[in-house]
Amino acid sequence: MPSKKRPALKGSRPSASGRASARPRLRSRPRGSARGATGLRLRIGFIVIAMVMSVFAARLVQLQGIDPKQYAAMAAAEGKVSVVLPAERGDILDRNGKPFADSIDGLMVVADPSLTSEDAPELATFLSKRLGIDYFETLDRLRAKDSRFQYIARQVPAATARDAVAAAKEEGFVGLETRDDPVRVYPSGDVGANLVGFLGTPDKNGAAQPLAGLEVAFNRWLSGHDGEARYQTGAGGSRIPLGDNTVDPARDGAPLTTTLDRDLQWYTQQVLAETVRGARADSGYAVVMDTRTGEILSLADYPTYDAAHPELSPESNYNSRALTDVYEPGSVSKVLTAAGLIDAGLVTPRTKFRVPPQLFRQDRRIGDHFDHGWIRLTLAGIIAKSSNIGTVMAADEYGPGQLRRYLSAFGLGQRTGVGIRGETKGILPAGSDWTSQAGDRIAFGQSMSVNALQMAAAVNTIANDGVRVDPSLIQGTATLDDGTEVGTGVATKRQVVSPEAARQTARMMERVVDPDPEIGVAPAAAVEGYRVAGKTGTAQRAGEGGYDGTFTVSFAGFAPADDPRFTIYVVVQNPRNGGGGGSVAGPAFSKLMGYTLRKYGVPPTGTKPSQLPVVW
Repeated sequence: MPSKKRPALKGSRPSASGRASARPRLRSRPRGSARGATGLRLRIGFIVIAMVMSVFAARLVQLQGIDPKQYAAMAAAEGKVSVVLPAERGDILDRNGKPFADSIDGLMVVADPSLTSEDAPELATFLSKRLGIDYFETLDRLRAKDSRFQYIARQVPAATARDAVAAAKEEGFVGLETRDDPVRVYPSGDVGANLVGFLGTPDKNGAAQPLAGLEVAFNRWLSGHDGEARYQTGAGGSRIPLGDNTVDPARDGAPLTTTLDRDLQWYTQQVLAETVRGARADSGYAVVMDTRTGEILSLADYPTYDAAHPELSPESNYNSRALTDVYEPGSVSKVLTAAGLIDAGLVTPRTKFRVPPQLFRQDRRIGDHFDHGWIRLTLAGIIAKSSNIGTVMAADEYGPGQLRRYLSAFGLGQRTGVGIRGETKGILPAGSDWTSQAGDRIAFGQSMSVNALQMAAAVNTIANDGVRVDPSLIQGTATLDDGTEVGTGVATKRQVVSPEAARQTARMMERVVDPDPEIGVAPAAAVEGYRVAGKTGTAQRAGEGGYDGTFTVSFAGFAPADDPRFTIYVVVQNPRNGGGGGSVAGPAFSKLMGYTLRKYGVPPTGTKPSQLPVVW
């Protein structure tokens, strides 16, 4: 009989023989075993962290305490960068704070040659076209060895610099960036340019050199002091935190406030330009001074130039001819001769002279600008008619050396020292050069030379009750590059002639602009409603072989004549229309004086003009 099969155990697997295998015995898991594994892992993690922190701590101790010099040397080997922090140049302002020269936001474009050298030729081409810079110089800078910082362009308008760098990045170039770098601008253009000057194009080191005017004379005052940032970089140009990182901040330049009135300066330049062109002359100058303070309210030259675009004008226009040119002043100087005579008590405005048609001195003949026979003139008449002969006869009253001492006291033969480089001092002969013939000619303004500001200050002395006050172009006090202090704060005064002598001279000068053609020679210089004192000037111009046949014509004066506020001097060189001081410079004086009196609200005095007799 077949044997009975035992039923397989539930869950058992049959064996190969068809029998179910025995169910394995299961061990029970010890309580708390999962917690033990987690703790082990945490202990291992803490050990690893402690080991890593120990490595960092050891390295930090090495870097900061054991061997910092070696680390710094390694950093230096990676790269050291020195960056200029440009100082902002001080503004040049008019008396009311309006800018002649200003500094606006600009940028420099700089390169990291370690990043630009590979694409240097293509990048140099791109930048030279975009920024207008030299290709070869730019190429050298982009390839500079052992350098992480090179200037590419300085003082670039901000928008231009940003656009150029952005465009370079779009083209795939790397290693360029921008930094602050103020740009010098001249918002007034040609107004005051003859005095203000300008900065040239930045040089290879990125510095723009001053080339004329106040920009040159006060360069240190204006430029301040550039700062510097120094830092070390590692691979890729990143800064090394523990490297040599120092910053010396920039010190901005100081502003320079002038005595000029920008609006009046503009008007003076317009009137002068019209006058010179109308006379078909070579050049001209005009000076407007505050009689009481000596402050120069305007000082114009023609031709001049645009300080924003000096490259468009010849270099001969860069300097102020009113300060650098010398010329013989002619008959304007007669009022200085007359004032000295009155001050010395040698004559009065009513002193009588019989003036011949010509005067012979040694081998020279002295004549007048107008034909006449024997005429009877007072000293006032000699001034009104501008008689050379009468002036020489009056000057005969001087003792030896006396006229020269007066002219020197008026400031002739000396620089005014207003702070413009290249100012001439003129020529006032002395010693053996002052012969009797030279003395005769000097009495009426020949055989000596002046600059325009020098002569304006001399005439202003008469307007200012005989007190010469130094002319000033700078308000307050500022220091020139040579250490000299100039400005209204250090201007000096000295009494040259007595107040009474100055007033009597002014009364004689009023007769020059008398409307009666039988009396005055310059009625066109009058200003309606005001008493005006003035004097014409016409002088031969000297060339290499003596007088060259051309003339300097001028007019100097002040108003109101009995309470002067402004002194104005207009000079025109080589007019070709045949005019003299009264007809050429006189009308310009009238326009300038009328405008200045109205602008500053000076009312007429309401008194009657001088009636000193001119003949007897």
